[in-house]
Amino acid sequence: MKITGIRFERASLQLDPPFCPNWDPTPRRTFGATLTILETDGGVVGYGAGDDMGGFDGYEKYFIGKDLFDVAEHVRALETITFHAGRYWPIEVAIWDAIGKAKNKTVAELFGGAEKSIPAYASTGAVMTAPERAESARSIRDAGFKAMKIRVPQTQLDLGIETLKLIREAVGNDLEIMVDLNQAWRMPGDTRDPIDRKTAMNFVDAAVDYGVYWIEEPLPMEDIEGLKSLRGRGTRIAGGEMVRTIHEIRTLIDNDALDVIQADVVLAAGMDHSREIARRANERGHIFTPHTWSNGYGLAANLHVTAGIGGAPFIEFPFDPPTWTSERRDFLMAEPINVGSDGLLHVPTGPGLGIEPNWSLFKKSVA
Repeated sequence: MKITGIRFERASLQLDPPFCPNWDPTPRRTFGATLTILETDGGVVGYGAGDDMGGFDGYEKYFIGKDLFDVAEHVRALETITFHAGRYWPIEVAIWDAIGKAKNKTVAELFGGAEKSIPAYASTGAVMTAPERAESARSIRDAGFKAMKIRVPQTQLDLGIETLKLIREAVGNDLEIMVDLNQAWRMPGDTRDPIDRKTAMNFVDAAVDYGVYWIEEPLPMEDIEGLKSLRGRGTRIAGGEMVRTIHEIRTLIDNDALDVIQADVVLAAGMDHSREIARRANERGHIFTPHTWSNGYGLAANLHVTAGIGGAPFIEFPFDPPTWTSERRDFLMAEPINVGSDGLLHVPTGPGLGIEPNWSLFKKSVA
């Protein structure tokens, strides 16, 4: 089966009220997403999403006419393109979606089919007052989640410790708590320096008193020695979500810089490479559980890969109502992905990714 076409459809959702994530100084009043559409001569169509795919025009020639099932060739082509341009891994997502449909198997089954579901952690994004976030934690627990992640602004680290204190008072040990400092990368134009090693270490030492499951991105990923100095202090250190190459993530793993490896399959090293990433991490006693914060297709792709190759203690579920809901995150899809009352995120059971686009978004039918 040959690939015959690659094209894109773009849509945007108005956000009212706006979403104000910790990692972006600018409130988000719109949420854009790009649907990648991959067509074959067998009539099978695969879909993916993640990066906005800007600048991809002209690169289709490296895939059209090629065997759909030659994943290694497609991944290598994407690596060469990524070096010169953007993060185009949604092409690989669409390829795997099409392969799953052609074989009448879920992507998770193609990756080994180890698990049917994974415990989800509610990944919040906005910064709230400590009492507000404690109340949010109660709601998250009552919704069935067994874990949550909070964000802490680098200029208000004391707020993070106070928030941890009030969350523990509100929910006791009903929830595992992760903390994200968002120090590994910046949005365009955000020129702030990251916090230094001493500041990060002081935060880690204070946070462990509240039994945090991990602390994420306390330093830039290139500061391998700094990251290593934070490990073994009573909690896990997590990161690697937005690395650009497989070499970068191998370096982090092989140098034992992190306890938790989070390379996103649609934004970092791709889906097929995640097999090696997970194996390499597990062999050194580390956890692989990817970042999933892009859109519903990105969440689904990361879920399928993680479930297929062996699961994880928890998988990220971007969720911070009222400004970040499943409906907002998954507006590109016909139906949103939701966590069950048991706190589990179940792998969609249909062939491929098991999800379909929301065709009503587009001015003309592209189905």
